[in-house]
Amino acid sequence: MTRHEVGIDLIDVDRIVEVLDRYPDRFRRRILTPSEDRYCRGRPERIAGRWAAKEAVSKVLGLGVRGVGWREIEVLPNRAGQPQVHLHGRASARAQALGLGEVTVSISHERRMAVAVAMADRPDGAASGGDLPWR
Repeated sequence: MTRHEVGIDLIDVDRIVEVLDRYPDRFRRRILTPSEDRYCRGRPERIAGRWAAKEAVSKVLGLGVRGVGWREIEVLPNRAGQPQVHLHGRASARAQALGLGEVTVSISHERRMAVAVAMADRPDGAASGGDLPWR
């Protein structure tokens, strides 16, 4: 049998606007990979969508935002525009340790809110988040 790991996050786009107004370059460099930054082109709703997606993925990994860096979770569109999750470094190691299959994400935003839902399958018997030392 397979267990489904699910994470969700919702963010007010205006919070991203406020942070971008105060720390435009620093914030983007801390949160986004260079490829994500090029894709977002400074658009707050896209940045908010990436933020929500990274939060949702980190919940699938059983971490919240602890234990992996923001840029170790990368969310970029494929040719059809569907967001794809690419895990690097500690995020990739965590997913492997949990026995997770592909992590998928869906992002939606409107003027004021961005939301993302992430999911991955984990075979029964694979380690749970509480079984691993970096929780």
